[in-house]
Amino acid sequence: MKPNFCSFSCLLLLFFTFHAITAHNIVRETCKKCAQSDPNLSYNFCLTSLQAVQSSHCANLRELGIISMKLTRQNLTNTKSFIKELLKNKKLDPFTKGCLNDCFELYSDAIPTLKQTLKDYKSKHYEDANIGVSSVLDACTTCEDGFKEKQDAVSPLSKRNNDTFQLSAIALSIINMLNLH
Repeated sequence: MKPNFCSFSCLLLLFFTFHAITAHNIVRETCKKCAQSDPNLSYNFCLTSLQAVQSSHCANLRELGIISMKLTRQNLTNTKSFIKELLKNKKLDPFTKGCLNDCFELYSDAIPTLKQTLKDYKSKHYEDANIGVSSVLDACTTCEDGFKEKQDAVSPLSKRNNDTFQLSAIALSIINMLNLH
């Protein structure tokens, strides 16, 4: 008995539907585990961030780790450029200017750190990758904390620092999941 075209098409459709649901579920499940492992990490932020990258829809856990680190690096680079633009403002008060200069250095150092971290991650050196991502987490937290040293000072980087923190926390959670295996 020859299989007919309709049966083959239905089987193919079923396979692709199952694959799409599975890929969709891995992002949801990963974000769920990430948010459970870190109370500072937003499930919705994780989901929105990872799903925004087309390749996440067919990624495995290791690939989601790479995606999260690339998103973090993109955020670091964009924030560094944003800080550079803010520093061009001649009307900045000395305290804010000092904080922005500190943040610029922190973000400048974090970019090559994350680049090396990605290499460590791809080589399955998860402990080194953990240290690298942790230092990026520290950089954005230190940047934000600098503005809190003066009462009534407002950080122009709060959202960006939080996004960097969240993206780094996603990467760190994934590294820790993989390191347990």
